[in-house]
Amino acid sequence: MKRLLLLTVALIGVVSWAFAQSNTLTCRGSVIDELGEPLIGATVQAKGTSVAVPTDIDGNFNLKVPASTKELQITYIGYKTLLLKAQSEMGVIKMEPDSRMLQDVVVTQSKARTRETPVAISELTAGDIEAKLGNKEFPEVLKNTPGVWATPEGGGYGDAKINMRGFKAPNVAVLVNGVPMNDMEWGGIYWSNFAGLSGVTSSMQTQRGLGAAIISAPSIGGTVNITTRGLDSKKGGSIWYGTGNDGLNDVGFSVSTGLMNNGWAITVLGSKKWGNGYIQGTEFEAYNYFVNVSKKIGDNHQLSLTAFGAPQWHNQRNTGNGLTIESWQDMKQYMDGESQYKFNPSYGFDNEGRQRTMNRNQYHKPIISLNHIWQINERSSLSTALYTSLATGGGYSGQGRNGYSNTSWYASNQKQLNWTTGDITIRRPDGTFDYGAIQDMNAASTTGSNMVMSMSNNSHEWYGLVSTYKNEIIPNKLSLIGGIDVRYYVGHHNNKIIDLYGGEYYMDDSSRGGSSMKVENNAAAADPNWKYQKLGVGDIVYRNYDGIAHQEGVYGQGEYKLLDGAITTILAGSLNVTSYQRRDFFYYDAEHSKSPWKSFLGGTVKGGVNWNINRYNNVFVNGGFISKAPFFSNGVFLSSSTSNAMNPNPKNEKIGSFELGYGFHSPKFSMTVNAYYTKWMDRTDRDTQRSAEIRTGANAGERYTINLENVQAQHIGLEVDFAYKPTKWFELQGMLSWGDWQWQNNAKGYFYNSLGQPLKNTSGDIASGIKAEDHAWAIVNQKGVKIGGSAQTTGAIGVTFRPFKGFRIGGDWTVCARNYSDYSVSGSDLNSGAILNVQDPWEIPWGNEFDLSASYKFKIGGLDATLYGNVYNLFNHFYVKDATTDYNVKGEWNNAYKVFYSFGRTFSLRLKVNF
Repeated sequence: MKRLLLLTVALIGVVSWAFAQSNTLTCRGSVIDELGEPLIGATVQAKGTSVAVPTDIDGNFNLKVPASTKELQITYIGYKTLLLKAQSEMGVIKMEPDSRMLQDVVVTQSKARTRETPVAISELTAGDIEAKLGNKEFPEVLKNTPGVWATPEGGGYGDAKINMRGFKAPNVAVLVNGVPMNDMEWGGIYWSNFAGLSGVTSSMQTQRGLGAAIISAPSIGGTVNITTRGLDSKKGGSIWYGTGNDGLNDVGFSVSTGLMNNGWAITVLGSKKWGNGYIQGTEFEAYNYFVNVSKKIGDNHQLSLTAFGAPQWHNQRNTGNGLTIESWQDMKQYMDGESQYKFNPSYGFDNEGRQRTMNRNQYHKPIISLNHIWQINERSSLSTALYTSLATGGGYSGQGRNGYSNTSWYASNQKQLNWTTGDITIRRPDGTFDYGAIQDMNAASTTGSNMVMSMSNNSHEWYGLVSTYKNEIIPNKLSLIGGIDVRYYVGHHNNKIIDLYGGEYYMDDSSRGGSSMKVENNAAAADPNWKYQKLGVGDIVYRNYDGIAHQEGVYGQGEYKLLDGAITTILAGSLNVTSYQRRDFFYYDAEHSKSPWKSFLGGTVKGGVNWNINRYNNVFVNGGFISKAPFFSNGVFLSSSTSNAMNPNPKNEKIGSFELGYGFHSPKFSMTVNAYYTKWMDRTDRDTQRSAEIRTGANAGERYTINLENVQAQHIGLEVDFAYKPTKWFELQGMLSWGDWQWQNNAKGYFYNSLGQPLKNTSGDIASGIKAEDHAWAIVNQKGVKIGGSAQTTGAIGVTFRPFKGFRIGGDWTVCARNYSDYSVSGSDLNSGAILNVQDPWEIPWGNEFDLSASYKFKIGGLDATLYGNVYNLFNHFYVKDATTDYNVKGEWNNAYKVFYSFGRTFSLRLKVNF
């Protein structure tokens, strides 16, 4: 009986334990902040109970709750309280700063929201950037993003480029806190101006396609929006030191007060980076600074003053100086055991043994913005950003005369090692460029220097205002956004002689010489009394002009949610007026120095729908049409450097786009798939405007230009990316991007001289009238030809392991294929009546590389420290990343193309201590 009683009690205990187990749920997950860093000590609680645990040092939690628990409540001081459905795998949970901090409307509305905004988006947190950037350029951290093609191009510091969906930099918008950064004359971006922002970036989001950015003139290929820290910065700071290959040094600090009781918050960053550069002769020195002073005024207002900049200088390997594949192999004998692909054709010395270069850039583009945020009431807000950019700097530009020209400096870098020009040999037996030979030639000349170096100065003043009003008319259902976008820009461009290279003076006696070309009643006439001027260091040659641009725009967006927020619909539009003027101080007298103003009315309309089918699946569709003004350079003015003459028939570019996407999101696995179609019509850029110089006859030296009209291109593609995290210590990520980008028509163009007068032939004779039969023309047959400059197939797969607390190690394998070279058609190829048949550009062999990254968190004297290590291209695999060919090249592939190879193995190591 006693045994039976014991057995019964044991059985009841087992049943009770089993019942208890079946009536509990174990919830696991990790909590991070807005920067992607783990939140230590956040409280995770079963709502309505006292069952709770804090997150550990890595932000992880493991909580057993009653099976009847429906929601978990997660709290942390200064952050919004979260209520989430209780489930076994909660995944990574991101907390946001409390809304009372008045998050900037300009910033948030320039960012897309996952599973709400109907666009293709990818986002990197501050933690992602810090772990993977290492010694790479800022845009290269995006290379694992679908549709993005980032390369170091020439290889100098800050010279990296980024294309999206086959569109080059002028058609990829870059915003910092919602403020546009692209140059207003040609649309491009120089990443060396923003190198220091990586230390204060809270997130870096790419919106592929038309995107969701609220500005009056959106981009075509995509948008990169960089958000920096402000009031949400944590109290504390950090110091760091990094080192790496080729003499890399990186030292810096950042400190923040956090949001103080008096409503003030201050964040300051300063750093210096210097080194020899991976490419031979590409030394650099760069400083970075960032200051943000914010003030919370009551509960409804916030002021924020931000200033940042990156003054730097760096020697370059000119992007036009690619060698043929065969020539690259010849360079091995000169590299003393180093890779031949590090060879720099412009690296050399003068007669005094000093290192010289013909390719150098120095620039400082400080950007200052003042933001005001007004939370008018619970439903409406107004955010205004007033900004300015005052930039100075430029790059080297060689000049020549007496049978030499500016190309005499650079042609030697392309095909032959022992290249000669005139009576001198430019290349020394050891492979270095012989700057001493130029000194000797100039010193022996009785008419001054034949080859000199000038600084191509390109400074600007830029002022702008972006103001956005938001009204949530029906909470969580209907909201309206509207605003203004106003910009005014003046770019100053001149070339000043900085080195006579052994000569006593320099005379600019070409037809482009300033004193030889005076304009009277808009007609060029040589001054018969003009005599060659003897120019010295500091004197201006070649060009001296201002480019002025201003833009005024309005934009609006409506967002409506259906079915309790399951369906989000967006309709947006904008109107803008862009105006250009050119003022020349070199080729024109004071009376005729200004061109007329030329204005363009543009606009956009775009819309989309996102449907969250359930908590796991969503689909979206978007479409839009853009009419945008052509660029000042290579669009409106026939030769922006040397003439006020305008393109007689400038047109707005028209872009139509459509996109369809699907997403799956669960705690362990997420995936997005999207397909796009973009049609670009009336394209005007560097690929559609070409110029050349008449070589012989009465008009020798005169330049002419051909504008290809109604150029059309088509970009279609498919993009996939995914992430799988089955456990807290392992994560798998990947992406695949396939594109088909090609020209869509055969383009016809007409010839004009430097004053914009129609020509009847390419000998410079002016057409007697404007009839079509009198106007010289040429046709470029390129329909169906692939668009070069970007890999049309890219893929990546990466793994991350966290085997124990504080340690992280990961690897990323990236591949590229169907990478077509850029091809060139010069103006000299296009004689009057010519019909050029363009061949498909060279398909570069596929390439791949493997990157390794690791980090370890530990304590130093009671302070948190992290050691970061990165090895790029671990297996030292070299492959062609950029190439340029002629439009009709038919030679052997290894002799006919100018190419740049990938970097070989590089590394960096950095220690960061937080306090």
